[in-house]
Amino acid sequence: MMEGRPPYPAIIRRTGRARPSRFENCSQALHHGKFDTPVRLEPTNIQQIGNQIAIRWNDGTESYLDLQFLRRACPCAACGGEPDVLGNIMRPNVSYSGNSFDLSDFEIVGGYAIQPRWADGHSTGIYSFQYLRRLSQSVTSK
Repeated sequence: MMEGRPPYPAIIRRTGRARPSRFENCSQALHHGKFDTPVRLEPTNIQQIGNQIAIRWNDGTESYLDLQFLRRACPCAACGGEPDVLGNIMRPNVSYSGNSFDLSDFEIVGGYAIQPRWADGHSTGIYSFQYLRRLSQSVTSK
């Protein structure tokens, strides 16, 4: 370290003090156990089992979502609607065919969601991991 230079220049500029207080920097606090590191919710395994999607989460819990329920909860604009300029949500009239609830495949999107491809060709819904977890919690709470 250079003589006459403060050891924490970024913090000194913000606080105006010569030295930061202990644990002023959050990363220091994390290393000393002052804050819990939040666990990013992620699936460790996703499989189709019969007419359900089974998800094992990194916190050890498991979720089971019925494919028909999952398709009806599609978050895309074509299924769930989209807001107009005033914020009013225009809900479309969605019709389903015999194979609308058959899952052809799915892929992970950007490390934060899954995008199912349904047998009727629909594939625009992107289900975030948080959304999937909320859906599974609403099913188990009934």
